[in-house]
Amino acid sequence: MDKNAIKKYAVWARNELIARVTQKAEQYEITEKKTTPKDAESINGRLLTETEKNQRKALIEKIQADGFEQVMEEVAYTWFNRFTALRFMEVNNYLPSHTRVFTNETGEFKPQILADAIQLDLEGLDMDRVFELKEANRTEELYKYLLITQCNALSAVLPRMFQKIEHYTELLLPDYLLREGSVIEQMIALIPEEDWTDQVQIIGWLYQYYNSEPKDAVFAALKKNVKISKENIPAATQLFTPDWIVRYMVENSLGRLWLEGHPNDALKSDWKYYMDEADQEADVQRQLENIRKEYAALKPEDIRCIDPCMGSGHILCYMFDVLVKIYEDYGYTAREAVQNIVEKNLWGLDIDERAAQLSYFAVLMKARQYDRRFFNKKDENGELCIPQPNVYAIDESNGITSAPMHDMGIELSQEEYEKAVRQAVRLVEEMHDAKEYGSIIRVTPCDWNLLRRFAVPRGASEGQMTLDIHGEIEASERLQKLINIAEALGQKYHAVITNPPYMSARGSMSAVLTKYLTKNYALSKNDMFTVFMEVCQNLLKRDGLYSMVNQQSWMFLAGFAKLRDKLYSTISFVNMLHIGAGAFEGIAGEVVQSVAFSVRNSYLPKYQASYFDVTEGKWRECIEGLPRNPHVYNMSTNEIQDIPNGILCYHLGGAAINQYYNGKRLDSFADPRVGMATGDNDLFVRLWQEVEFPNIGLGVRDGEETLDREERWYPYNKGGECRRWYGNRTHLVDWYHNGSTITAFKQGRLMRGEIEKKNSECWNREYYFLESISWSKVSSGRFAVRYYEPGFIFDVAGCSILGLGENLLYVMGALNSELRNAYIESLSPTLNFETGAIKAFPIIVDESRKKEVEEIVKTCIQIEKEEWDSYEGSWDFSRHPLVGEYDKIEDAFKNWEKVCNDRIEHIRQLEEKLNELFIGIYGLQNEMSPTINSQDITLRKADLQTDIKSLISYAVGCMFGRYSLDVPGLAYAGGKWNPQNYSTYIPDLDGIIPICDDEYFEDDIVGRFVKFIEAAFGKENLEENLGFIASVLDGNGTSREIIRNYFINDFYADHCSNYSVTGSGKRPIYWLFDSGKKNGFKCLIYMHRYKSDTIARIRTDYVHEQQSRYRTAISDLEQRISTTTASERVKINKRLSVLRAQADEIRIFEEKVHHLADQMISINLDDGVRKNYELFIDVLAKIK
Repeated sequence: MDKNAIKKYAVWARNELIARVTQKAEQYEITEKKTTPKDAESINGRLLTETEKNQRKALIEKIQADGFEQVMEEVAYTWFNRFTALRFMEVNNYLPSHTRVFTNETGEFKPQILADAIQLDLEGLDMDRVFELKEANRTEELYKYLLITQCNALSAVLPRMFQKIEHYTELLLPDYLLREGSVIEQMIALIPEEDWTDQVQIIGWLYQYYNSEPKDAVFAALKKNVKISKENIPAATQLFTPDWIVRYMVENSLGRLWLEGHPNDALKSDWKYYMDEADQEADVQRQLENIRKEYAALKPEDIRCIDPCMGSGHILCYMFDVLVKIYEDYGYTAREAVQNIVEKNLWGLDIDERAAQLSYFAVLMKARQYDRRFFNKKDENGELCIPQPNVYAIDESNGITSAPMHDMGIELSQEEYEKAVRQAVRLVEEMHDAKEYGSIIRVTPCDWNLLRRFAVPRGASEGQMTLDIHGEIEASERLQKLINIAEALGQKYHAVITNPPYMSARGSMSAVLTKYLTKNYALSKNDMFTVFMEVCQNLLKRDGLYSMVNQQSWMFLAGFAKLRDKLYSTISFVNMLHIGAGAFEGIAGEVVQSVAFSVRNSYLPKYQASYFDVTEGKWRECIEGLPRNPHVYNMSTNEIQDIPNGILCYHLGGAAINQYYNGKRLDSFADPRVGMATGDNDLFVRLWQEVEFPNIGLGVRDGEETLDREERWYPYNKGGECRRWYGNRTHLVDWYHNGSTITAFKQGRLMRGEIEKKNSECWNREYYFLESISWSKVSSGRFAVRYYEPGFIFDVAGCSILGLGENLLYVMGALNSELRNAYIESLSPTLNFETGAIKAFPIIVDESRKKEVEEIVKTCIQIEKEEWDSYEGSWDFSRHPLVGEYDKIEDAFKNWEKVCNDRIEHIRQLEEKLNELFIGIYGLQNEMSPTINSQDITLRKADLQTDIKSLISYAVGCMFGRYSLDVPGLAYAGGKWNPQNYSTYIPDLDGIIPICDDEYFEDDIVGRFVKFIEAAFGKENLEENLGFIASVLDGNGTSREIIRNYFINDFYADHCSNYSVTGSGKRPIYWLFDSGKKNGFKCLIYMHRYKSDTIARIRTDYVHEQQSRYRTAISDLEQRISTTTASERVKINKRLSVLRAQADEIRIFEEKVHHLADQMISINLDDGVRKNYELFIDVLAKIK
């Protein structure tokens, strides 16, 4: 199946249909801004027929109720669904007429219905009109007439897909459907005919892709804090479920229900996703036998099953297939089973009318698949009577009042009437705003048959004409629909199977929905998919089964702890597929981690459920069926409840669980803490390279100490990437005079009512500046803790453990050992390492091995510190590792590579020894291995290209005086300039370094770089060293040309990347003044050496100089061109073209620079890169 073609078509078709139906509305003088009155007799001078007047009136009333844009969308998707249905039916020969509507027998876009028009036998077809249109050669008009007549004929078979078209949708059927490029022609051209034979896939993907642009729009609006409205919930939450997951869910709920009461090995072997039950204890087995006696008493026609979030009907269709197998197992034929399945077994609900139409169609196509005569079924009077499925779109009661009820239920007794009115009024109240809630809505059980008898207008049962004084006709029709929906919501089922919507309460839900969830689903309200876990349980009969696929976060997050407690005390998990990321098309990345599971509505606390881990892509092995002997973990809810917060960590073995009782909780002798949230990081947080280094307060041990210091910025532990032992020292926070600025800011927000009292405090400030070990709350890698000596404040994302005292190194060793997998990572696989799991970490202190552990930890910290300090990102960086010992850069790199490899091997050995020690201490030799995977080591490897580029970066730092070949570490990063720091290599005098496509200036960057290489490595090997650098950078030309090309095209992007931290963005300290793509002029400055006259110096000393050179060069070439050969003229013209473009570009650039130079702008380094960079944004390169 070509999904790209399907997506291309569906996205395009939606926009095309909306445009075409809008165009048709305009033809009837109906627009978004202006509409001719609905009782108009003529439009544009043309008299309307009675049918057109009725349709137009209905359309205008619909627009007045729902809005123009919404109605155009609705009509567009209605015709899209109809075209989809007609195409599927014609390809599979399901049309009762057996006449193709869009193509001929060979699949060409030559509708058979046109060719056979005079032989057609369709109900309602006016042959006189056919002949009239055919003879007049009005082919387009004839085709529309035939298409509408075919739709009307199908209304007897599929009334909810093909309403009898006195409907306003007929009025808006687009014109020119036979033309090339029409919606129908493109459907035929883009989607191969064979794709239409797979009913579930083609309908599901068309529905998903049709919604893709509205879905994108909803999520774009969310970023602007626009909540998801009830109209947009379907687009925001729709997701097509992969077939193998559907099969797993249905086979392990509906299929299990039948097999446990009616064992059949042959049937079980057909279900490739059915999971056998784990061995159970004798008392559990006895409980199960009693449940299975109930299952054994079931007949196929007794079974009720539902998908409350049915989407396009994928799950319903497979439930239909499984039900057919169940009926056949009981002795029915497939044909005999079909009507029972449609009328007695299968229910479906969805919040989206589009989805309901498609699901309705899908179920009836399934019926036709198993019973060729299904569309010809007749009642006892010989009238066509097609069984209709219990498949509905959630509707709401808004607008229904009690007034019409006075003219309903006339045939009821007084007692029945009063009872029916009470129930009807309550139902109307409960279904108010139902489209906000969908299938989560709670309805009170009613006497549904009584309500159906009640919801009949006066005289309707005798076939009399009703006056409809109070609108009772419309009200009764709406009530009948609501009764069907409410009955589906209120009755109990043997099996519930669904893929629920994923919609977080945080930032997504409307206030109405949030209030409803708080009232009715307090334990699961954080996300709609967890709400549906409660909904599914509520829909089940006792001992029934439900299956669901949703996100794994409910298994682990503290916010779902109470929900887990409820689940463990009321139901029993039967089995689970832990899928992880990547199984759903349309969801990228690692954020959405899926899990599918089957649950029995029975409290069996000792029941051993089977958990199958197919994360990390192993689910791909399940697409064709589950392995026959999968490696599963078996665990009861009794065992799970022993894990902190009841986290569903199924692969935590019994020995590991026991250590929760043998050890001490970490928080019993230490303080895991969440740190500060500043309230505005743009104001109060910087990367350390941004500010003046002398304005950074290092080594502070207490907040009171800052009151006597003048530094504004202090080290800020803000989490960061996965690094073990040491590192992630990148941020600073404004803690001038013990945080006076932040404190005042928060208090101001509190006074203005912008924040709550609890958020006006700087949390845990008594722990600031203390020695700690810390972990990153959010990480895509493994859990890792790092050492922080006294002097750091910690952020909410840089969670810290304090107060460890003499146990610090030992605890750090335990947390960084493989124990982390059992006690932290297994409990936190949602990218968030919450404090709950860390607080509960069981610490067993083995005094006999404590000293050995501490020595290993000290060495690991030192190794990681040495590596961290080898790069510019550390404020303890001394000099580049390739500079100092070797004359040849190639030799220096080989030595550096060996140093890195030795470090990695050393720390691997140390960490494996640490694992051995702790695995022994905890007695987990049978549950984990001490072996370290190379990807788990957080040291960086030597990389030739990366390290050569970092050498170039270091050279640029020396050019500006940030670094010096004569002194270690930072030579100048603000404060007082000391010329005595520089003798081997003198920095640029004015702090402006031009980057040109030729060596126009004495301080040209390539010239300065060559001098740096000579100073650092010696003159003897200069050319060899330049050649080696050029070979690594790759490119054409001489070594200097390749290096120049790197400075012109790539250096700045690399610099921006090097001076960036995930979550904080790119903060370059060298700024590139850039005239544009023609490379007319570029130069670098160092922000710490910026002065208010720097721009003026750039203009007068460099830009003007360059302009002069361009004028001279252009004049010289123009004089030469007339005296050269033809081939030379071609070269000169090319060069002239380049120079003129550069001259034009630099002229415009000069005007911008002039404007800024006149302002003599000063900058404050405390404002950071972002704010200061913005001052010169018109002349600076875009930060890439």
